[in-house]
Amino acid sequence: MHDTPSAEHPRSGFTPSRRLFLGMSAAAGTAAALSTTVGAPAASASPRSFAGAFPDPSAAARAKFRWWWPHGLVDPQEVAREIDQAADAGFGGMEVADVHHSAEEDLDPAGHGWGTLPWREALTTALAQAEKRGIVVDITIGPSWPAAVPTITPQDEAAVRELAHGVRYLASGEEVSGALPEPEVAPEHGVEARTLVAVQAVRLADGASPGDRRCKLKADTLQDLTSSVEGEELTWTAPGEGDGSTWALFAYWERGSGQRPEAGPHTEPVSYVVDHFSSAGAQAVIDFWEENILTSRIRRLLRGSAGGAIFEDSIEMETEATLWTRDLPAAFESHNGYDPMPYLPVLVRVDEDQVFSFDPDTDRRVLNDFNDLLSQLYIDHHITPIQDWAHSLGMGYRIQPYGLQTDAVAKAAVVDNAEGESLGFKNLDDFRSLAGGRDLAGKKILSSEAGAVYGGSYSTTWEQTVRTIAREYAAGVNMAVLHGFSYADAPGAQWPGFAAFTPYNGGVGYSESWGPRHPTWQHVSDVSGFFARAQHTLQTGTPKIDMAFLRQKGYAGSGFGAAYFTKEGVRKGWTHQFVSPRLLRITDPEVKDGRLAPDGPAYSLMVFEGDAFSGRIPTMELETAQRLVGYARAGLKILVVGDWSSPQQPGNDQGSAEELSQAMAELLAEPTVHRVDSRDDIPAGLEALGARPAVSYSEDSPLLHLRRRDDDLDLYYFTNGSDSETVDHKVTLPTGVRDAYPFELDLWSGRVDPLPVHTSGDGTVEVGVRLAPGASTVIALARPSWSVKHGNSGQAMPPGQLKKLRLSGTDADAVRVDGRKTLVRASAPGTYTTTYESGRTATTAIDSVGDPVDLTSWELEVEDWQPGGSATETDVVLHERALTSLAPWKDIAGLADTSGIGRYTTTVDLGEGWTGGHGAYLDLGRVSDTFRVTVNGTDLPPCDQLDPVVDIGPWLRNGSNTITVEVATTLINRMRAFRPDVYGPVRRQDYGLLGPVRLLPYGQAEL
Repeated sequence: MHDTPSAEHPRSGFTPSRRLFLGMSAAAGTAAALSTTVGAPAASASPRSFAGAFPDPSAAARAKFRWWWPHGLVDPQEVAREIDQAADAGFGGMEVADVHHSAEEDLDPAGHGWGTLPWREALTTALAQAEKRGIVVDITIGPSWPAAVPTITPQDEAAVRELAHGVRYLASGEEVSGALPEPEVAPEHGVEARTLVAVQAVRLADGASPGDRRCKLKADTLQDLTSSVEGEELTWTAPGEGDGSTWALFAYWERGSGQRPEAGPHTEPVSYVVDHFSSAGAQAVIDFWEENILTSRIRRLLRGSAGGAIFEDSIEMETEATLWTRDLPAAFESHNGYDPMPYLPVLVRVDEDQVFSFDPDTDRRVLNDFNDLLSQLYIDHHITPIQDWAHSLGMGYRIQPYGLQTDAVAKAAVVDNAEGESLGFKNLDDFRSLAGGRDLAGKKILSSEAGAVYGGSYSTTWEQTVRTIAREYAAGVNMAVLHGFSYADAPGAQWPGFAAFTPYNGGVGYSESWGPRHPTWQHVSDVSGFFARAQHTLQTGTPKIDMAFLRQKGYAGSGFGAAYFTKEGVRKGWTHQFVSPRLLRITDPEVKDGRLAPDGPAYSLMVFEGDAFSGRIPTMELETAQRLVGYARAGLKILVVGDWSSPQQPGNDQGSAEELSQAMAELLAEPTVHRVDSRDDIPAGLEALGARPAVSYSEDSPLLHLRRRDDDLDLYYFTNGSDSETVDHKVTLPTGVRDAYPFELDLWSGRVDPLPVHTSGDGTVEVGVRLAPGASTVIALARPSWSVKHGNSGQAMPPGQLKKLRLSGTDADAVRVDGRKTLVRASAPGTYTTTYESGRTATTAIDSVGDPVDLTSWELEVEDWQPGGSATETDVVLHERALTSLAPWKDIAGLADTSGIGRYTTTVDLGEGWTGGHGAYLDLGRVSDTFRVTVNGTDLPPCDQLDPVVDIGPWLRNGSNTITVEVATTLINRMRAFRPDVYGPVRRQDYGLLGPVRLLPYGQAEL
């Protein structure tokens, strides 16, 4: 018998204006959706427990995959196998998504579509196997995106709505008698009904003509003719006979937009997108799940350890008319305090373009009010009910809160888990926008739909993916949801299996379909370990950020940066996030000791300018201006950019203009506030305020960083944001840890090393940071008693001994701690001087160091991965080559179209004098893509894939040494040959160990 779905289930005071008072009632409801620990830090971990988990973090810290299914055409055994594949590779979760843009054959939506019995059975298997393996399963809220269900039609109240307008032009004195003008935009398939909302007539402005772009209208001539309509007909004469004027007669129709989820059909009957701005839309989604998906067993599994989050993609509401919702005029008036109907001509759109205009100020202000309403409706009627329902299932709610011109920053504060994306976000500031909402609300996770590249299918490297995600981590991301992992097979799929996004419209699609089909999967546990350790670090404690950039609109995905800080400031050590007026309202943070939200991000500076999305017009809500006055009086430094002598309210209601001007004048008069004329003057303004970043760099640098503060532990994540420039300089780090000692945490191997060369100051520690392009590290500041094993010896230096080991400098290459020993290391023989913090010096003699060795001759064995007997079978053909010099596979005879795994082996004779006082680095030069190193039969710990210089000293021995470098590639070179119609235009990649490879000896001796 099949299991069937069951039905279980110091704050400043102010006097708000009417508009803001109306808005605040909605904000109060929004605030109720926040955690009761608003502004509180994430759960802390003791320094010892953090260190204990760092080498092998829990599943909660491990990256996830989008998991694309071709509907329910999946075999439960294969579903369980793919859960195992992800878990075995070190990933922490899979997100079930009904996505199959590449499908060219019918996928049986009636029998196997989203939500059908086979789909439910597969979901049950996925959850059960995930529970066994200790990972989680997230589930997309509907088939593909946006949220949709098959139980509604465009005529239903729950379906997404649009306002379609028709227009007819009449000369003055001309009579119209008959049918109203039909909509400019034809209805979509399935839209069978419409409701007349209003009929209006407006005179064109002098000089305006029908068909003009943003045709100008005279607002004071608008006539409401709705009451004169009989049925759908009207008799009316345009006024002003003989005066030469032209009138526009408008009819406005509300109807379903008929939008369907991407790349359907996914169900039978077809699914339609729900209204995301009404409770009816959210309820339709909930009802479908309750009645069609949530069997008693699925419910039990969701409440267990396998239940992750309900996921919802970005708000991609698409209509060629005007996005609408039922009862919008009443909601608009309640929210904004005035009737929107006289402004319909400037609100209507055709293919997202404005068609008519009253004047630029009115157009802008009314649109601001319209978008502000949509933001609040989405929070109140979509996020809140769906999140409450998800919680009732024991699940979280993860969304991409951007799309449309709505307040994504505030939505990131309300939802359990906000998410950005590598593909759609223009720069790191889009992530910093969402991070501002998360951190002011005291939420923990900001995820990223990570690594998608258009045209990158089967050619995207892990090096590229790691580099991308490493930078996102510095902007606040602490969970990568990789894009993606395709189910193995589907009707019509060709080798190497079903791939959801390729081919795409006949060409190369979006990357990537990670999994065992890729040669690099053999090394992927090294990559997943990097993600896990970075995310474990970035989920610990509370982020501390220098500056909050206040933007009038909380958009994300726009690519708009923070003046000065995005380009110049970050290179000097500044960190920043974005906040919006609504975010400040719903989180209501306090200022203490000059810091905004001291228990959260603890901003020491706020900066704002005119509205960057509206030509930098100096707009500000009265409530926000009054709030800023309170912040300044409590000691927060505020930098104001631009001319604010005539500030404006953002919306159409300008009734509080005098109060706003007064509030801004009071703000500018505060001693902690400084105004500059332009963006170019920001550095001078910072100097005038005495505002400086908490972390300082000794030189201008591409180094990106993020600080997390925990009990008796400061964690600093660093990544080199340059593709070509090496970072090598000192950084000064603030700390609240008494007797703080710096430790370097290797994100690839899990190794933790004390950094004895550092300078302790008054609440600071200065250390050197060296990072290859794209490479990352973590520096922890903790007590010397931090109980971890150091180096390769498996022992820890006693805390008392370590506490005394504070070195201000050395002329050797490095001083390292290895267990209970302190070793001075240099690449040339000589006597080296090391200076203790006390001023005492010590000399260390290194008698001999070998010469560098160029490793040019290699034996190469290649596993050539080729199409097998079915779409999911791979044949492996072996090739062997003796190389006297290194070259890309495409330049080696017989390997031009080869993808797979190559093993390079060479021997090097170090003579009989090789002792414990010697070692060497293996500099691999260029490698593509992933690699592992074996020395004398011992597999080395995971290597930094962005910095292919490996310390192999501990594994070298006297005499002959065998070194093997295993390299795994993408599949694109084979795909070019296998499917030239799709992948032929893609350039062959340079595969393999490309070098030059050098053995770089060093000598070392105890300090």
